[in-house]
Amino acid sequence: MSVEHYENFPVASVLCPPALRPAVVAIYHFARTADDLADEGDVTTAERVQALRDYRADLAAVAADQAPSARWPQVFLPLRRELHRLQPPLLHDLLDAFEQDLTPPRYRDRAHLLDYCRRSANPVGRLLLGLYGVNDAASLRRSDAICSALQLINFWQDFTRDGPNARLYVPQADLERHGVSADEVLACQDSAAARTLIRDLCNWARELMLEGAPLALTLRGRAGLELRLVVQGGLLILDKITAGGHDSLLRRPAVTAGDVPRLAWRALTMRATS
Repeated sequence: MSVEHYENFPVASVLCPPALRPAVVAIYHFARTADDLADEGDVTTAERVQALRDYRADLAAVAADQAPSARWPQVFLPLRRELHRLQPPLLHDLLDAFEQDLTPPRYRDRAHLLDYCRRSANPVGRLLLGLYGVNDAASLRRSDAICSALQLINFWQDFTRDGPNARLYVPQADLERHGVSADEVLACQDSAAARTLIRDLCNWARELMLEGAPLALTLRGRAGLELRLVVQGGLLILDKITAGGHDSLLRRPAVTAGDVPRLAWRALTMRATS
C-alpha cells in the first residue's frame, strides 16, 4: 500500500492476500482520516481536538458493537465489519499520537521520542501482524523496531516540511551533544554540526531497522516480500540522505520510480545481515 498522507505504512497492494485486503484498507482509512483531522484544512486547534474526540467516540461505539455517528461512514462502517480481526486498543494508541501532534512537545531524549513512535507507528505493524496470525513476542518486538525506524526515517527525511510547521522531532539530548539549536533545525539552517547530527540520527534509525529486519525473512509468502520492500525502502531513504552528505535540512530525499528496480533487487536478495 502506497500511502500519500500516512507515509509509514504499506496499504493493500497486489502482494496482500485478497482475504485480508478489506481489513488492511479499513486500518488505512482509519489512520489516514485521523491524520487529516489532526493536520489538514484551515481549522483551529480546539476544533481539531474536538474532532478527534468525536472520532474516538465513534471507535468506542463500533468496538462495543454499537452504531457510530453518521460523520465518517467511509471509515467506521468498513471498520465495524473488520473489527473482529483487529485490536481496538492499538487503534486508540494511534489516536493518542494524533492528539499529541496537535501540541507536539520537545522531546527530551531518544526514549521520549520512541514512546511517541510506540503509539504513532508501532500499532500498525502489530495490527498487520495480527491479521497474519503472528503474535509471538520476538516477532512483535521486531515489528516495533521496523515501525519505529520507519517513523524516525520519515522525520530525518522531512526536516524541510516539519520545520515550517514548527515541528521538531530531534531529541534535545542529541541537539546538545552536537551543539545545534532547536531554532537552527526548525529554520533548516545547514551547517557542519547539523550534518553530523543528522548522520548520528540516521545511524540510530538504521540500527533500529536492522534490528527488526529479520522479521521480513521469517514471514512467509507475500507478507514477507512486502515487508522486505518496506524495510529496503526505509534503508534506501537513509542511503539517499547519506549520499547527499546528510543535507536533508536543505532538500527532501525520496524514493522515485527510477529506484524501483534497485529496491526490488534489494528485497529479493535480502539477507539477515543486510
